[in-house]
Amino acid sequence: MKQFHFTFADQFLPALKELQETYRFSISKDGIPVTVIQRDSSELAVSFHSDSATIVYKENIHFFRGFGMLLEHLENGERDFEYSETPQFSMNGAMFDVSQGNAVITVETLKSIIRSMAVMGLNMLMVYCEDSFEVKNQPYFGYMRSKYSQEELKELDTYASLFGIEMIPCVQTLAHLTDTLRWECFRDIKEDSSTLLVGEEKTYAFIRDILKSASAPFQTKRIHIGMDEAWRLGLGTYLEKHGIVPPYKIMKEHLLKVMEIVRELGLKPMMWGDMFFRTAGKDYYDLSNVITEEVIQSVPKDMQVIYWDYYHETQDYYETMLQRHKLLGETIFAGGVWSWSSFGANYGKTITTTNLGLSAAKKMGIKQVFATIWGDNGTECNPLATMAGLSLFAEHGYREKVDMKEVKQRFHFCTGGNFDDFVNLKYFDEVPNCKENNPDEYNTSKILMWQDLLTGLYDKNIEGLPLDSHYKKLAREMGNASARNGRFNQLFQFNASVADVLSIKSELGLKLTRAYLEKNTALLEQLKEATLPELFTKVVNLRKLHRALWMSTCKPIGFDIIDMRYGALLARITSAKETLSDYLNGTIDKIEELEQERLPYSGSSEEGIYNNCYGDIVSASRIAPRA
Repeated sequence: MKQFHFTFADQFLPALKELQETYRFSISKDGIPVTVIQRDSSELAVSFHSDSATIVYKENIHFFRGFGMLLEHLENGERDFEYSETPQFSMNGAMFDVSQGNAVITVETLKSIIRSMAVMGLNMLMVYCEDSFEVKNQPYFGYMRSKYSQEELKELDTYASLFGIEMIPCVQTLAHLTDTLRWECFRDIKEDSSTLLVGEEKTYAFIRDILKSASAPFQTKRIHIGMDEAWRLGLGTYLEKHGIVPPYKIMKEHLLKVMEIVRELGLKPMMWGDMFFRTAGKDYYDLSNVITEEVIQSVPKDMQVIYWDYYHETQDYYETMLQRHKLLGETIFAGGVWSWSSFGANYGKTITTTNLGLSAAKKMGIKQVFATIWGDNGTECNPLATMAGLSLFAEHGYREKVDMKEVKQRFHFCTGGNFDDFVNLKYFDEVPNCKENNPDEYNTSKILMWQDLLTGLYDKNIEGLPLDSHYKKLAREMGNASARNGRFNQLFQFNASVADVLSIKSELGLKLTRAYLEKNTALLEQLKEATLPELFTKVVNLRKLHRALWMSTCKPIGFDIIDMRYGALLARITSAKETLSDYLNGTIDKIEELEQERLPYSGSSEEGIYNNCYGDIVSASRIAPRA
């Protein structure tokens, strides 16, 4: 274990003590002398000569990245070196969605992420909370859902600040409030099922409560006020009250009122930029959208506007959209680590879009960026699976161009994880008929896990694909990864089990249908007596591993939805076995589900394999659970 003695670094000692156990060093007067120098120059420099080290930094976060680089070089056996780099961004960090997918990350897990972020050199963290924080005079806000207390958020903020990481509250003040507006007590401020009613006095009293509670635990005055994807703005209760009003006028009215509250509270806001484009009547990403002078003037001068994009495959596109956003004011770029639609993480798409988006941001002079990590529809992919994506963001933050070999080395040092193993999580969805790097966003593993065995809505889409063998190979690879990824071993044990289940279940609906239509009773008997019981056992094991992983990283309330999904899956496996028994012993003369012709899900055999709504995957009925 290396020992270090720091000069001019007393302010960093509490944070360094937090890093000692993970990074295997200690602080001692007899340790390697480390001279710490703060300068106005933006360059970060680390050197080691004659058994002593120097770290030159500007911002506090640069010191921790620099110290990490010192440790890494020494661990690699280097004894004489100089290393320097120029930070590319003033803000670079992560936003974890803890609301939409029910996965409220525990305080201790977030602290471990903060430590990794510090050594990576990331200096900003948000937890995206629609209703996942405490508002004392709004008892139905976040009712019966996991959330953070004021004390927990203050504890996290204090901890992050030790490392020079700014925690910024991140909320919603217009749409994305489905879990709140379901309650009767909010009827008077409800435009539709997810959107607040613009113009109502009660709406702004509610927003004031939200903003006061959201900002109170944090040292920063910055706040993310959301306001994206208000799909039906002006088409619900607002229409009934006021008639037809152009959406951009409603947006302007609402923004002015929210800004009054923001300024009253002394806050510095940012918001998603899409509604300034959508109110023109077209899709956010449609380059034919005309941004009028009236829209430009509607953006408050003290508002930062976020261009969010993790979709496009050319740098020119990102540059064009950044230029368009800059017309609205100071622009922040938000990319994404694709983990929100399946059991795996789409690292092919993540790496492609991150490299393009951040390269464009650097070229266009954008100084603030962050990675979004959404949790849509269940968070089947554990948040820890995104850490390799954060490492890529970090390396972009200190280099004009990144070298993937260096990214992999830095990731291993900062987290103990194997970068290639994390990238291989993409193969849960990048299946044999998928384009390389999954640009079409297949979420095959989610669909194949939850779709019904007897009424498989996606059976036609996967017909002829060697999915069982694909997942059998992946199960072996994930099993191997679970022995070499340190604190992430549990994550890969879970992923190995997911692949193990899919190695049996993926094609099982097709096998059942084929055997039935061919009247192959011997095979049906085998599937009933051997395959279905084996699958049942593997799903039971998977659920146990999933629950253990969830409880070790996230708060308990939220896993109930995942539990219900496993419960339904196990019940339907049992039902399939019972149905086969009834057919084989003559109780029924046909299996109606297997009599049905299999059709492509959306009517085309050329369509991709994507659906991120559980209810749409499991059943053709409208009363299937939407969660």
